[in-house]
Amino acid sequence: MHTRTLGQGLQVSAVGLGCMGMSQSYGPNPGSRDDMIGVLRAAVDAGVTFFDTAEVYGPFDNEELVGEALAPVRDRVVVATKFGFRFEDGRSAGVDSRPDSIRRAADGSLRRLGIDVIDLYYQHRVDPAVPIEDVAGTVGELVAAGKVRHFGLSEAGPTTIRRAHAVHPVTALQSEYSLWTRDPEPEVLPTCAALGIGFVPFSPLGKGFLTGTVDSATSFSAGDIRTTIPRFTAENRTANEVLVDQVRALARAKDVTPGQIALGWLLAQQPWIVPIPGTRRLTRVEENIGATQVALSADEVALLDGAAERFGVQGNRYNDAGMSAVGL
Repeated sequence: MHTRTLGQGLQVSAVGLGCMGMSQSYGPNPGSRDDMIGVLRAAVDAGVTFFDTAEVYGPFDNEELVGEALAPVRDRVVVATKFGFRFEDGRSAGVDSRPDSIRRAADGSLRRLGIDVIDLYYQHRVDPAVPIEDVAGTVGELVAAGKVRHFGLSEAGPTTIRRAHAVHPVTALQSEYSLWTRDPEPEVLPTCAALGIGFVPFSPLGKGFLTGTVDSATSFSAGDIRTTIPRFTAENRTANEVLVDQVRALARAKDVTPGQIALGWLLAQQPWIVPIPGTRRLTRVEENIGATQVALSADEVALLDGAAERFGVQGNRYNDAGMSAVGL
């Protein structure tokens, strides 16, 4: 596995593992908890060193799962988790990045993960009611206290990133980015480049669509987040299939999978971009790791860029409620 360096010298595997789906969002898990622990530990053996979770995943269950799975290999991995929500009756109930809430969240995450220090601590979503300077300052205090190593933001806009970075260095920004979600390109990626901040794309495979395994005939199970996303209506899936056809064609020509092409495209964008595809299957972990061996030429990258621009993408990446909480 190749390694890459995010901001502040944080070195991680070139492809990480997003762990959310092991606890929520994609319907019933085909495997047991022990199966997921096996996948996580096998991922480490395969070279993955970067694991992403959050207190809100579950809520709380995912951190406990990741903590138990990685306990035997703690010295070999970078664990990222997130704060920034309040909870009522065991469910998330809106954003909350007040300093006292951040401190409580950090202590809870440390306990559930069973670790002494959080390697990378993201604000999960910007809280409009709390100045980002207060958030950055609080995380800086946690760094000084030895509870956190690095500060990150998620789905923040360029102004927020700059204001936070001026108070405490931002190591990484995590936002959705893929061949069919290009929102970070005009302003966010140049901001990261200027400030030396790494970029961590979540949903780098378009929530499965860019793997070529989802089409207009696909039925999603109860509890699958894709049933709430406009981009995944049957009509929009049909319209967006033309982009996947281009990915499939290049994959056939290079004797790799469509998913590896989609990840390879991301890896080709910048050396400080580290995608975190999620999966519940070891075969997919191995396939995603294989993307680091897929070399795309400048012409092939341009071909994919041109296809995305030419065909466009139909449907928002979140419903209205989700879209209101990003890019602040």
